[in-house]
Amino acid sequence: MRNVYTVKQVNSYIKNMFTQDFMLNRIYVKGEVSNCKYHTSGHIYFSLKDESGTIACVMFAGSRAGLSFRMKEGQQVIVLGSISVYERDGKYQLYAREIVPDGAGLLYEKFEALKKELAEMGMFAPEYKQPIPKYVRTVGIVTAPTGAAVRDIINIAGRRNPYVQLILYPALVQGEGAAESIVKGIHALEAKQVDVIIVGRGGGSIEDLWAFNEEAVARAVFDCTVPVISAVGHETDTTITDYVADLRAPTPSAAAELAVYEYREVKETMLNCAQRMRRAVLIRADAQRARLKQMELRLKFAHPRQKLNEKRQYCVELEDRLRNLMDRRLIAEKHRLALSAEKMKGLSPLEKLNQGFSFVQDENGRNIKSIRQVRQGERLTVYVTDGKIETEVISAAGTEYPGTEKAPGGGA
Repeated sequence: MRNVYTVKQVNSYIKNMFTQDFMLNRIYVKGEVSNCKYHTSGHIYFSLKDESGTIACVMFAGSRAGLSFRMKEGQQVIVLGSISVYERDGKYQLYAREIVPDGAGLLYEKFEALKKELAEMGMFAPEYKQPIPKYVRTVGIVTAPTGAAVRDIINIAGRRNPYVQLILYPALVQGEGAAESIVKGIHALEAKQVDVIIVGRGGGSIEDLWAFNEEAVARAVFDCTVPVISAVGHETDTTITDYVADLRAPTPSAAAELAVYEYREVKETMLNCAQRMRRAVLIRADAQRARLKQMELRLKFAHPRQKLNEKRQYCVELEDRLRNLMDRRLIAEKHRLALSAEKMKGLSPLEKLNQGFSFVQDENGRNIKSIRQVRQGERLTVYVTDGKIETEVISAAGTEYPGTEKAPGGGA
């Protein structure tokens, strides 16, 4: 009883074998849809069958982006996915990542190849996307002249803003020559210098929409100097033009809404702005009127007459202050002069003369204070209280007075 394995081990081993098989990790399987069930969780459970057998399939909710249509019983499809084992039941099944209708498989591969090539060239890069003008005057439309798409665009645009001009280039959007017709339409409307271009059509199969997957159309959209809105098919339909365009709209109606601004909203916004502006002007006018009154009051106080009166009053006050200062200064100077006069009076020679003193000058007007200043025979003038006396030196002798040193004697 050697080499005995559990069911789990066997199922894990088989699953590992499937996982290591490169072909089973990416495989295309075509067949007829059977037992298709859309689960509330978002998963899709179905089977693929042909005349010889059946294989269980599941598409998880996270992979639903790879399904652009709703599957029906008996529908022929091609499923891209991987085959692995569900260990709990020990059954293998196909885990679908992408599902396309049978017959579109080759086109789908071509679509993916061109998408990859253009992406590597940078044609999908966001930095090359042009902004859609917010307020347009002319809208160019490249689509079939008949059909739901053009009617939807005209109706939506007319309802949103009847003043926007719509210029239609009637193009082929399906079949032979469709790509060339679309390219010519883009160039023609670009030459017309419209504000924005809508390129699109109604929904359909991948074969019907293939003109919008052509490289020529993609390059025309990428090189267009006018912003382009792609509106091809329904929301689930995706084309190369959607990736290259400056903006993708899920439907033609949505493209019209994105391209044409709502006139009533703009008008209402302008009315609201006008009301706010009017209120702001009134508030500003009231504020300036109040400020003007304040300035008027300030000007009244700052009037030259008022200033002149204030200066006159100030001059009068200064004059009074100056007069008072002069009076006080005169009184102080008179008092000081009186004191000085008294001092001078005490020092005056005339005062001394009145007290019985006299003073002597020589012929040159020098005061004689010592006998050494005179010579015998020199003429002197003696000033007394009531006059002067002319005299001549006969002799000079020294005399000692109390409290003084003895003067040197000697005659002249």
